[in-house]
Amino acid sequence: MGYSIKIILSKRRLLLIKNNTILRTYVIGVGKAHTATPTGNYQIASKIPNPGGPFGVMWLGLSQPHYGIHGTNNPATIGGAVSKGCIRMYNRDVLELSGMVAIGTPVSIEA
Repeated sequence: MGYSIKIILSKRRLLLIKNNTILRTYVIGVGKAHTATPTGNYQIASKIPNPGGPFGVMWLGLSQPHYGIHGTNNPATIGGAVSKGCIRMYNRDVLELSGMVAIGTPVSIEA
């Protein structure tokens, strides 16, 4: 079995899981109240290094169009409800994560 990602919005945490064992826990930024991060089950659909703009050093696009897990050029926003629905991570964390997960990795997002 490969990796999976579980995102718990209320705790502002992203868990990297393999064989039902949590390998890493990351602090994240999530969507604002009026642009909430969508809950549900998705997959990593794309991996784009250095996507430009405010997305930091890596974009991990989700199978839900227009949403992804990405770095940020504003690390002070990590831990808050600050985005337009995407999951924000510290650049060093999203680089680590992207090195471990492949396209097709399951991503579950829960409130």
